[in-house]
Amino acid sequence: METKWLEDFVSLAETRSFSRSAQLRHVTQPAFSRRIQALEAWAGTDLVDRSSYPTRLTPAGETLHAQSIEMLRSLQSTRTMLRGHASAGQDVVEFAVPHTLAFTFFPAWVSSLRGKLDPLKCRLTAMNVHDAVLRLVESRCDLLISYHHALQPLQLDPERYEMLTLGQEVLAPYVKPVADGTPLFALPGLASQPLPYLGYAPDAYLGRMVDMLLKASGTAIHLDRVYETDMAEGLKAMALEGHGVAFLPLSAVLKEVQAKTLVSAGAGLDLRLDVRIYRERPNAKVVPKIQANALWQELQSQATSQPAGRLLASK
Repeated sequence: METKWLEDFVSLAETRSFSRSAQLRHVTQPAFSRRIQALEAWAGTDLVDRSSYPTRLTPAGETLHAQSIEMLRSLQSTRTMLRGHASAGQDVVEFAVPHTLAFTFFPAWVSSLRGKLDPLKCRLTAMNVHDAVLRLVESRCDLLISYHHALQPLQLDPERYEMLTLGQEVLAPYVKPVADGTPLFALPGLASQPLPYLGYAPDAYLGRMVDMLLKASGTAIHLDRVYETDMAEGLKAMALEGHGVAFLPLSAVLKEVQAKTLVSAGAGLDLRLDVRIYRERPNAKVVPKIQANALWQELQSQATSQPAGRLLASK
């Protein structure tokens, strides 16, 4: 048996979709299905009820799901201990952060901690939101930083994980201006002439937020997707070149907005998101690193002394 089979199986249990999990695991659906079948052959029983939709686990599958999470956590814990021998005396805080926040938020946020937790030794792994959450669940990081919206919450058990809000982000449409400062493309566009749209990849969290925002709009928005990527920085670069409209976090474009190299593509199409940090609650089995715990205590102190809902771009 290969550990990646267990990782595949945990993903399938969460998404209840072979195609979705294959996407998230970066393999073709036939290859993903073969790996699940290989795991069933190893187990000697069916783990997935393929007659239902969405996909359900069999009773045996439910048992293996719980055991898989524990096995993966145990393996990762062992790996962490082994790596600790190579870096004895160091207390590196491991962060899992979605791509966009890794570029737009994390560097400035770490700078804001200077003088409070010096030296802060950290290691950041940037990935999509699903994999970042899985990294925390598998105890492969100390802290997870992610966006949050009530309509797209992270599925983390509050009895096992605790959370702090670091601030709020505003997601809005931006575009390159023409010579007189007006937008090159102005929403909502026309049905006969849709605006070029720079969008997020289908599995990107911000992409789901933009889709939700567009569907909730009281005015029909006419867009023609001409480019997509899973990172806001990539969309910003294309917008700066005048390739279309991009929905971007304000913290990612604050300098460009101030310099007037990017302008709003239309009012009333913005969305507020929380930026949150998560960790597993300490207990007899989960003892946080000294530095990670000191950071959490500092953030708790800041949360009680700073106003709720502050915009990250106002820092």
